[in-house]
Formats: sequence, C-alpha cells, structure tokens
Amino acid sequence: MGDEFEPSDSAHTDAHPPSNRRILWVMLFVGIVGAIAGAAYVSGGFGLGVLIGTAFAFLNYIWLQQSLKTIFAAAANGERPRMLVGKYFLRYLVIGAAVAVFYIAGWVPIASLILGMAAFGFATVIEAFIRVFSGIFSSKEI
Repeated sequence: MGDEFEPSDSAHTDAHPPSNRRILWVMLFVGIVGAIAGAAYVSGGFGLGVLIGTAFAFLNYIWLQQSLKTIFAAAANGERPRMLVGKYFLRYLVIGAAVAVFYIAGWVPIASLILGMAAFGFATVIEAFIRVFSGIFSSKEI
C-alpha cells in the first residue's frame, strides 16, 4: 500500500485525449445556434439572453478551472491547499448577482439566460454522444 504507482503512458494508448477544448467549442456552437434560434422563433431579446447566458457559462467554467488549477498545483507541491469556502463559491454569487441584475432590469427574459447557462450541460451531453459513437465506430470488433 505504501508503494507509489505511476501509470505508464503505454497503458492508455487506446484512451481518447481529454476533451475540455472540444466541450468549450461545442458550448460556443450550442450558444450561438441557440441565440440564433431564440432570436428567430421568440424574440431578439431572447436570443441575446441565450448568448449572455452562454457567456456566463464560459465565465463560470474558466473561473472554476483556474480555482482548481491553483488547488491542485499547491497539492502537487506538497502543500496543503488553502481553499476558503467563500472564495470557492464567490463565482456563484457573482454570476447569481449578474443574473439578478438582468432579471430586475428586465433587459432579457430570465428563461433565456438560464438556457444559455445550460449550454455547458448541453455541450457535455453532446461530447458524451461523440465519445460513445466514436468508440463504437472505431472498435476493432466491428
């Protein structure tokens, strides 16, 4: 149990590389398509709200990524990661306050902001489908 195990690079030759970049591109695509569809079928404000919500989703993702990078860098150096709960959840408060401002001011429909912020979830589901189907079609058994 005390042995340190370092995985070799050859152990995962069939594994797909991390797909964070593709998820971000799919999220951008979903946000733009959603904004165009919202503007065409509902209203221009609705489409703008989807676009703004997608921007909030990007902001949330980048902010979380930077926070986690800082935590894991400290842990990798043998330091105990200093993580204040308030700092970690600050991003939720900031984005929530921005959504509240948009809602109170009535600039865009709140439903469109929420749909835009769900772009990350939609992109993750699309990425899962891409991985499943690329795994099925690249399988040596077929």
